[in-house]
Order: sequence, then structure tokens, then C-alpha cells
Amino acid sequence: MTDQHLGSTPHTATLSGLRSLKRAQAVIVAALVFSGLMLLNSFLSPYPLSYFDISFLASGGATTAIAAAGQTLVILSGGFDLSAGAVVSLVNAVLATSMDPANAEASVLLWTAVGIATGMGVGAVNGFFVAVMRLQPIVVTLAVMFIVQGLTLLIMATPGGFVSPSLASFYLGDTLPGLLPAPLTLLGVLILAWLWLKRTAFGVALFAVGSDPEAARATGLRTRTVTFVTYMLAGGLYGLAGVFVSAQTGSGDPLVGNALLLPTFAAVVIGGTRLGGGKGGIPGTILGAYILMIVVNLLLSLNVSAYYATIAESAVLLVAVLAGSLSKNSPLSQRLRELKDALAARRKGWLVSQRPKADRRLAFTQPSGTAPKLSLMQRYGATLRHALPAWLCLVLVLIATQLVLGGVFTGWRYWDSLLVLSSFLAILALGQGAVILTGGLDLSLPWCIALSGVLMTGLVGGQDAGLLVALPVVFAVAALIGLANGLGVVALGLSPIVVTLAMNGILQGAALIWSGGTPAGFAPPALRWLMTGKILGVTPVILFMIAFAALAILLLGRTVFGRRVYAVGNSALAARLSGVRTGRVIVSVYILSALCAALVGVLLAGFSGQASLGMGDDYLLPSIAVVVVGGALITGGRGHYAGMLGGALLLTAMQTLLAGTALPFAFRSVFFGLVILMAVIALRE
Repeated sequence: MTDQHLGSTPHTATLSGLRSLKRAQAVIVAALVFSGLMLLNSFLSPYPLSYFDISFLASGGATTAIAAAGQTLVILSGGFDLSAGAVVSLVNAVLATSMDPANAEASVLLWTAVGIATGMGVGAVNGFFVAVMRLQPIVVTLAVMFIVQGLTLLIMATPGGFVSPSLASFYLGDTLPGLLPAPLTLLGVLILAWLWLKRTAFGVALFAVGSDPEAARATGLRTRTVTFVTYMLAGGLYGLAGVFVSAQTGSGDPLVGNALLLPTFAAVVIGGTRLGGGKGGIPGTILGAYILMIVVNLLLSLNVSAYYATIAESAVLLVAVLAGSLSKNSPLSQRLRELKDALAARRKGWLVSQRPKADRRLAFTQPSGTAPKLSLMQRYGATLRHALPAWLCLVLVLIATQLVLGGVFTGWRYWDSLLVLSSFLAILALGQGAVILTGGLDLSLPWCIALSGVLMTGLVGGQDAGLLVALPVVFAVAALIGLANGLGVVALGLSPIVVTLAMNGILQGAALIWSGGTPAGFAPPALRWLMTGKILGVTPVILFMIAFAALAILLLGRTVFGRRVYAVGNSALAARLSGVRTGRVIVSVYILSALCAALVGVLLAGFSGQASLGMGDDYLLPSIAVVVVGGALITGGRGHYAGMLGGALLLTAMQTLLAGTALPFAFRSVFFGLVILMAVIALRE
């Protein structure tokens, strides 16, 4: 017996060592890639690598690395956090507006604590809605992102302010002069803290919750507490990243963190953390952040335009996610096996489509009598229950607008303006709504809108004849964008959030490259007439929108395609077993979403007379908000375009009411975020 125990010890130790090696594999690969890129960077540089270069690189990637460390915690728990960059901006604005310019030696410890506490406060809000209210992390953090962005603009509308030089001395100086830069010391402390944290009871629970939350709950773990604390810790790291970037800039910028969203996700994935939770860690993420930075620096060293930066980051993100998901059971491997089996079956004539066309259906006895007629409420009761609240709220907002501003019920002018301004959201509601009905989300809308507008104005040259060429090109490009999104989700099995976020970065780079950073050209007269002209006192686009809404209701409610969209949203597996080609349906809704975004880009250019970069940024959250406010279930399977149309009119009417008050423009982001949170809570099942 003793011999058996003694004999099993080396075997157990070997298995433990193999598991440890497997867990460290991603970090080892990231370290090798990082070393290779550093060697390549040194080879391309005409000067040898110096301590100054190391210090400069360390400080350059630290903000992304710290923020990505927070993102790692959230992803390990099985969630997503889209508010990271907004928290960084908020902390930067708070520090820049709160520090006394007369005090050049402010307390580093105090202001670091202020930044971390601010981030943890936002993280607590995220954690409350995700852990306690059980809302989807994507929707919660997206809404909180816009709320925080609005609050940041209320605190600091334009760049400026003052950040004490003492922060720069502490965070950007040397821990050991000439040997160890302070940013590397800070990252080393984070790694040590992580190595301690993952061995605590909380760390073990974090991996358990990310691997299988139901099993973790069944074993007695307090999964809600773990999730709540995770979001708080992540917020604290975002706050620390905000302190660091404040030390770098020496001032405030309300938009400083906006560009961090894509790099933080890319760093997490490159570092080996698995999307979906349960595997990964902060050391790999930090290496991933620096790999991403060096890739961008290499492009600049090769005289590649900075406009390609977001394309490079997006490409690295997609490659890393795909590489991390490649396995024998990955969706891509399954698709390739299915394709191989289908080709083999076709050669042997075994496909259903190759069989004789004889009617093999069983003959059933026709039921006697006639089917009972359903009442209006029996047929449309569920739709009315979810769609009607948006229209009722619209009536209340219209009454409030009449009392505050007047002119609602006394003339056509208000209604004409309301219908024109809501047309953009009404169009986006069809595309984004179809995606949400299948259980997905399209984050590529902002730059799909911008690229379409910029592409159209650049092609038409301000002439109506140019529309004959420009519009087919714009919509063909949009269809390809949607096709790429759909294939990324279906064929590669990637998360819709990752695919569409990466696509948004690619489109941003494409728009910058096409326009050279300065969009040229103007909308043609016919398009401007459509958006601003009159037919018997009615703006022509309103007539177009009436036809569009009717077709949208028919498409989702009365066609085979619409029924399949709902089937996929309710249960993709059940739909597949019922004979629905779920892959084609999912690809189709992403193509539809991109086409709707392209149409909005064209109409926006016609409305303003020209296109601008970033013209779609204000439409991401509203495009989701109108779908949710219209009664759709954010997890898919429930909703109606009539409700989404009511949501578009409601949000536009609310925006018009707010514009007539003394509230700052920045409050609009706060308002939209609050509306979507309240709607998700009120309409959830």
C-alpha cells in the first residue's frame, strides 16, 4: 500500500507539471512573439536599442496594458466590458479639473486613490446590473459607456486642465536610474498581485464562474458576489490606467480613452485569455498589449500611414481569436468537415436535392369543420404587449413637448421635423433589430455609416448623374461588409461582439485611407432635395420612410425569412433541427444591417450636404436603444418592427424635447444610456 502511494506521487507530479505547462503555453508563445518583434524592431532601427528606447516603449504601452488587465478579469468571469475606455477618460477629466495648478507637488498616493476609486465606482454600477439584476454584460457596459462619456463631457467639454508634474515624476521616471523604468515596475507589481490573487479563494472562484457559472453555483459558490467584485476590480484598473495617462499628458482630454476599446480586447486575446471565460491571465495580456504596440510601431517604421493602425489592430485581434479557437471541435473545423461530407454526398448522389421529386408526403384525413377564428387580441396580443408601451410613451412625450415648447398639435412643422430626424434610427432599427432578433449585436454600424457617406460623396462629385455609379458601389461594399461579419460569426464561430468590433476598426481605417483624413465632395442636388425639399409641404424622405416601414413590417412579420429570423433567435439548435439553414439566416441579417447602415450614411450626407468622419458615432447606442425600447428582447427571439419604429419616434421626440431645455448637449449620452438600462429592466422576461 505504501509502495503504491509512493509510486503514484511522480505520476501526479508529472500530470500537475503538464497542466501548468499547458496553462503557461499562451504566455510562452506571447513572450516569443514579443521577443521576435523586438528583434525585428531593433533590426529596422538605424540606432542600437538604448535604455531611453526601453523606457519610452514601456510608458507607451502601459496605459493599454493596465486597462487590458482589468478587461482580462471581466473576460475570465465570462463577461465583456465596453466601458473601459470611457472610465479612463472620466478619471483623466476628474484629475485634470480637480488638481490645483498652484500645487506642483500634489500627493501621488491621494490622486492615485481618487482615480482608482472613481473607476471602482463605475465598476460597481456595472457589477450591480450584471450580477444583481442579471442583465447582459454587453448591453449594461455599452449603456454605462455612453453614460460615463456624457458625464465626462459635463465635467470637461474641451481638452485642458492641469495634472501635477509629481504624477509624471512617479509613474514615468525611474525606479532604478538607468536600469528599471517606473512603468515596468508598476506592471511588475500588477503581475505579482495577479499571481497572488489567482491563488486566493476569490481567484479560484473567478475561474470557476468563467468556466461554468451553473456548476459553480451548484457547488455553493457565491457567483453574484464574485461577478460584482470582478467588475469593481476591473474598474479600479481602468481608473489606474486613467491616472497613468494623466501623468503622461499632464492635462485632460474627455476623449483620451475612446481609442482604447479595440486595443484592450486585442491585448487580452493575444495574451491567451479565452473569450467566454475560465482560461487566461494578466501576464499574457500585458505581453499582448506590447505586441500590439510594437506592430503599430513597425508599420510606422516602414513608412506605412498611421491610418492603417486600426486595421492592423483589428487584424491582429481577429487572427489571435481565430488562432486561439482552432481545435478539432472548433466551429471552423466543423464547417470544413460538413463541407467535405456534403461534397462526398453530392458525388454519390445522396443529397436530398438529388433524390427523385416524387411526392412522398403522407396523406392525412382533412379535419372536419372549420378552424375557429381568433380574435384580434389572440392574434396580436403578444406583439401589442411589447410594442405598445413605446407608442404610449411617445404620446406622453408629445404632450410634455407641447406644454414646454408648444407647436406640436398646432401645425405640421414639428411633425415634419420629427419624422425626418427619426428616419435614420427607423432605418437602423431594421438592420440592428434583425441582428438582435437572432441573438447577435452589430457594433460595426458607426464606421459603416461613415465609410458609406464618405465613399458616396467622393464618387458623385456633387452631380446627380454620379449617383448611378456611386449608389451601387456603396451598397455593394456594404453587402461585403455584412457578409464578412456574418461569415466571421457563422463560419469561424467567433463572437459577434469581437467580429463587429474588429470590423468597425477596419472600416475606420478604410474611411481614413479613402478620404486621406479629410472627406471631399458634396451630396448631389437630388439627394439634398430628398432630405430637405418639399412636396406639398412634406419632406420627400417621409414618403420614402412610409414605404420603408411597410416593407420592413412585411419582411420581418410576413415572410419566410422573418419567421426564420425569429426561429434562430428563440433556439438556433431547434431551428436547425427543423430544417432552417441557420447559417444563411445569420449571414443575411448582418448583410441587412450593413445595407441599412449604408443607406443611413447616404441619407445623412444628403441631409448635411456632405459627409464627415465619425458621422456614425452618435448612432450606435441609439440603434440598440430603439430596438430594446420597442419591446425586443436583447437576447433574441422577441420583437416587432412596429415597436422599433415607435422606439425611433420616441427617442427622437425625447431628444427634441431635451434640445429645447437648458440641459447641456453632453447630457444626451447620459439620457440614452439611462433609457436603454431602464427599458432592458422593464421589458426583460
